Amino acid sequence: MSTRKAYIKTFFGGFLILFGLLTVFAGSSVFLDLFDMRAKEGNYVDFVVAANVFSGFLYLFAAYGMFRNKQWAVKTLGFVVLLLVVTFIAFAFYIKNGGVHETKTIYAMSFRTTAAIILAVLSNRLMRSSR
Repeated sequence: MSTRKAYIKTFFGGFLILFGLLTVFAGSSVFLDLFDMRAKEGNYVDFVVAANVFSGFLYLFAAYGMFRNKQWAVKTLGFVVLLLVVTFIAFAFYIKNGGVHETKTIYAMSFRTTAAIILAVLSNRLMRSSR
């Protein structure tokens, strides 16, 4: 692998670590009510927050796989995409059935799902180019 590709892969792995840690911290802060986050978040939806926290741990696991040059890192990120899409669909049903929520949750789920798709595609390209 060229030095340039190694730097890109290291940067990507570092980004996954940062994104994963921020995701775990944000979701855990809501669950544990750190820094009075429950009041700030308003009507949060438990299963959405749980899916996001779990995704954060999976980002960290995928980063480890990227640093170890393991193909399962790509599959892990693909699973994150699947998890977030299923969660988003469940959230849509929750809203349709009158579930109390914040509009910002829709935007956050849109961002997270899109980010997960981009991360999965980029990881796939990085892993294929490093073979």
